[in-house]
Amino acid sequence: MKRREFLRLAGGAVAMGPLSARAQQSAMPVIGFLSSRFPDESAGVASAFRQGLAEAGYVVGQNIAIEYRWAEGHYDRLPALAAELVSQRVSAILTGGGPPATFAAKAATTTIPVIFSAAPDPVRLGLVASLNRPGGNVTGMGVFTATLGAKGIELLKQLVPTASQMAYLVNPSNPSAEIEANEVLDAAKAIGIALQVFKASTDDELDAAFQAMGTLRADGLAVAGESFFDSRRQKIVALAARFKIPTAYAWRENVALGGLLSYGTSLTDSYRRAGIYTGRVLKGEKPSDLPVMLPTRFELVINLKTAKVLGITVPPTLLGTADEVIE
Repeated sequence: MKRREFLRLAGGAVAMGPLSARAQQSAMPVIGFLSSRFPDESAGVASAFRQGLAEAGYVVGQNIAIEYRWAEGHYDRLPALAAELVSQRVSAILTGGGPPATFAAKAATTTIPVIFSAAPDPVRLGLVASLNRPGGNVTGMGVFTATLGAKGIELLKQLVPTASQMAYLVNPSNPSAEIEANEVLDAAKAIGIALQVFKASTDDELDAAFQAMGTLRADGLAVAGESFFDSRRQKIVALAARFKIPTAYAWRENVALGGLLSYGTSLTDSYRRAGIYTGRVLKGEKPSDLPVMLPTRFELVINLKTAKVLGITVPPTLLGTADEVIE
């Protein structure tokens, strides 16, 4: 889908032409939407963000406009995109696709409110001072990607009881990669799994990482939930199938494409709640006073067809706890 086509379908949020000219014609506030991801694979979460705005009383095209900027998996583009939004004096910036977009926005402005849609451990990353009192101009929705990676390893151990060595895939360009990898290494060690961390931030590196996992004969793989990997969902699921590696993901979307299982939060709900927070900021509340919201619900999704192809029998007890089973 072409970028202009996507923006048109996104609800008429962005008209062609300079934002400054539009601002002179209308007093409605403009929200900057800065994402590390691609517009086509982000249609669902962008819609959820607009839903949250609507719940807060802001309807795109009526009393609010959105200016989209997409890095398309290239984190090095984010600083310039953030600076562009700041120069256009948007009323607030929603950051999507994990910490890289939020760091870029935070570096670009100390005055415009920044609301992140999903950030792992924002305190340790230095995005906010504390969860309850973020301070500064940044707040938003937190996620537990490191915890989810560790849980993925545990679930794979239940599916493959004889497993002794597994892999964890991270993107070294993501600021949270080291924190997450260390936590997953500790979790694997606690259940007797020798874990090897593989790094990839390009398509070639993804190919090389899976080739190395195949040589290692990894009994399982957990994939970090992060923007670049989200943009390569089909490729990663296909590589896992090619090398016959039972794989756990952070998001349901991977399992719908043929992945084995996922355990994580709902990205769409996270973006929806970020939309509500953005609305509250537009009404005058300060990001420094809005606590970082943490997820309260986690979903286990299992693809039985994929399990059968891999020769895995899913224990009835695990099936019974699954929120969704894809057959």
